Amino acid sequence: MSIVLSLIVTFWVGFLIVKKYKPQPVLFMAGLILMFTAVALGLGTILPAKQSTGSVIFDAFEFIKQTMSSRAAGLGLNIMAVGGFARYMDHIGASRALVKLTIKPLLALRSPYIVMAGAWVVGMFLGLCINSASGLAMLLMVTMFPVLISLGVSRLSATAVIATTLCLDWSPSDTGTILSAQTAGIDPVLYWTNYQLPIAAVVIPVVALLHYFTQKYFDKRDEHVVQASELVKQADENMPPMIYAILPALPLVLILSFSSLWITWIKMDIIKAMFIGVTIGMIFEYVRHRDGKKVLGDIQSFFDGLGMQMANVITLIVAGETFAKGLMVIGTIDQVIASAQSSGFGAAGMIVVMIAIIAICSVIMGSGNAPFFAFASLTPTVAAKMSVAPVVMLLPMHFAASAARAMSPITAVIVVASSMGGVSPFDVVKRTFIPMAGALITLVIANFVFFY
Repeated sequence: MSIVLSLIVTFWVGFLIVKKYKPQPVLFMAGLILMFTAVALGLGTILPAKQSTGSVIFDAFEFIKQTMSSRAAGLGLNIMAVGGFARYMDHIGASRALVKLTIKPLLALRSPYIVMAGAWVVGMFLGLCINSASGLAMLLMVTMFPVLISLGVSRLSATAVIATTLCLDWSPSDTGTILSAQTAGIDPVLYWTNYQLPIAAVVIPVVALLHYFTQKYFDKRDEHVVQASELVKQADENMPPMIYAILPALPLVLILSFSSLWITWIKMDIIKAMFIGVTIGMIFEYVRHRDGKKVLGDIQSFFDGLGMQMANVITLIVAGETFAKGLMVIGTIDQVIASAQSSGFGAAGMIVVMIAIIAICSVIMGSGNAPFFAFASLTPTVAAKMSVAPVVMLLPMHFAASAARAMSPITAVIVVASSMGGVSPFDVVKRTFIPMAGALITLVIANFVFFY
């Protein structure tokens, strides 16, 4: 019965999110419904007796309060600092300077489709500093898109490549990376170097090749004529000096330098790195403008970024954990694990099942974060019962969520890139499907080869 009820509620959640309902309240309601149903049917309890408030109804909200307090003080502060820094870098133009600088070497290549594949690789590495998929796509559509078009690549091909430039959320400062590392009990830097980098090193060349052959094939099929034109030059009066290109990368440099990888006697974490990066950015801005009032006023963009992360990301994580708690209280997770064990799936089969669930949900919901944040907190429990390390399940689930996201015509990055490129998002995902399917298959195989 618990599985049937969970499936009904889960499909209801997916239906509402597809219909563009706000995911946070939907997940909160689903979690509460599952918790109260479990108690009413005698299938489980929300909180242990020692933590109970004395009321079943209040216990559910006590769980939300405890989860919110825990996430806001730990993981949440990391995520908010990253979001504030990214907002400030965008405000002062440092992100645009970084993108413009990295495009220049590509122009030395002669083949339009090699340039296109190289542009995708550059975009992936820019994702280490610019963590927002849609934000990075917007920057590249303004800067890289005209270059690709002028070299003869079709609008659909250029849009498809740019829309998938962050198909792996693999930065140490990415919100999903931070959540995965903390859930797995691993330092984010070590999680990046020891787990994410080996997978990315295999996936990136595979996807670059798939983009080269896929976009070239589709352009030929659509009878697109590859003809270079005069380079489109877009004047940007607000473009800062190119020295600003180093600013978005500063926190990444600090995090990697002052870690177990190199300088171990100085303590550095994500929050300090972001604050240091903002401070150096303010110094650059004062030298550039010589206007203290403007520099201090512009810091509001950093604070706005903090608030946006709290409003959008932290609440989504807590809502996802509330939904996950409901699934656990009603007994669905235990039954799924028991069924997987009795069916002979074993740990490997369970990992594939979890990845498939995440990937399908990402495509249907048009979001990588929503399904991953909803299921991430369940992973340690599932992994423990299957006798595998949590990271072996979390890593492919995290990467699968971001790769599958780029196969959905309703996800933000596809919609934004398609709108700016003047093409249909449904036509774009026809061209992203093969590269992203290749990414999913490759990352799953690599995960088993490297870590299982």
